[in-house]
Amino acid sequence: MYLHGTSKVNGNGHLEIGGVDSVSLAKKYGTPLYVYDIALIRERARSFRDTFEKLNIKAQVAYASKAFSTVAMVQLVEEEGLSLDVVSGGELYTALSAGFPADRIHFHGNNKSYEELEMAIKNNIGCIVVDNFYELSLLEQVCLDNQVKVPILLRVTPGVEAHTHDYITTGQEDSKFGFDLQNGQADTAIEQALASTAFNVLGIHSHIGSQIFETTGFVLAAEKMFKKMKEWKDKHGFIPTVLNLGGGFGIRYTHEDDPIPLSQYVEAIIEEVKKHSKELDMDIPEIWIEPGRSIVGDAGTTLYSIGSNKEVPNIRKYLSVDGGMTDNIRPALYQAKYEAVLANRVNDGNEETVSIAGKCCESGDMLIWDLDLPKATSDDILAVFCTGAYGYSMSNNYNRIPRPPVVFVENGEDHLVVKRESFDDIVRLDMPLKAKVKK
Repeated sequence: MYLHGTSKVNGNGHLEIGGVDSVSLAKKYGTPLYVYDIALIRERARSFRDTFEKLNIKAQVAYASKAFSTVAMVQLVEEEGLSLDVVSGGELYTALSAGFPADRIHFHGNNKSYEELEMAIKNNIGCIVVDNFYELSLLEQVCLDNQVKVPILLRVTPGVEAHTHDYITTGQEDSKFGFDLQNGQADTAIEQALASTAFNVLGIHSHIGSQIFETTGFVLAAEKMFKKMKEWKDKHGFIPTVLNLGGGFGIRYTHEDDPIPLSQYVEAIIEEVKKHSKELDMDIPEIWIEPGRSIVGDAGTTLYSIGSNKEVPNIRKYLSVDGGMTDNIRPALYQAKYEAVLANRVNDGNEETVSIAGKCCESGDMLIWDLDLPKATSDDILAVFCTGAYGYSMSNNYNRIPRPPVVFVENGEDHLVVKRESFDDIVRLDMPLKAKVKK
């Protein structure tokens, strides 16, 4: 068993997170329940930020809020001095509602609407990352309509495939994201952007994938981007002041994963940027990165109550919990793997191998296959580790199941930051069938 952050086994044999007994949390707030180790989030954020500061490199570390976005989380990001990456009007609205400094917000997305772009520019956010020619034209129109000039980055696909799941690989040539560096799209985009009076072109952006355990992909992406920057410098006299190399830094979900220290990614990126800047005789651009999962992923634990069980002789035993693909769709969507323990009996020896089933009416609603546990009953609480990224943010109401609450724990205190949905919340936006008009 591997415990993350402040997690430990207390004197009662219970899982403790942030100095708070997880069993008491389950009793107080009910299950399913998302629990976040705030000290670990702070540690991860500072690891990125401090590495840049130690090496005296101008940078912005922008938390990718798609991993987990709530008002409280955004406020925590501000406390740690990070910038913020949003990808929709909803994430932008959350950031603004949290009082996050607009000049540190970067707006991504491959299909931003006129209304979303107008919200961004009216709130004077720090940068819009332009993804395609449609958006380039649309944003120019929004700027002209509002008589403003906005800072932008151009997102490019550098043709680098990260070693990751196909669904979360985004830097290769065949991608829905960005202007391709290989086929001339990026060249056309930079010409159009530089020619427009609506844009202040800061530089370029790339993102090569997620859950990456090595630095090679980032080094190759930087090399390709600098090669293109040299062409643009020679042809247009354009020297980017910002180079954004995205995120995707991996975390440990199971014993099969072997992540490297977060500082190692930053050091490799800085070394490569310095080298190419010197070769091109240009100032080192401000480096931006966008960690999301690597800040919150292993800080999150989901607590479930165990319910029914079913044994299929000579095949497997199923244990069902009171959540599933409504609070964690990643196993169904990505075949993601997790580890778990009985939160109330962590020290008990394992007696059987079980598979953890969710409660949705769906055969694919399986959280963990073949998990070794003590013999469990309906009195037990299951703690699934490393659910901090894309659990709450991808949660849904399939089968009209209410979404769980979110609790932050730190220094022995627990704080509710998202309330549990009720059945009333489920039907709140529903409208009745129009009544028939009597003749």
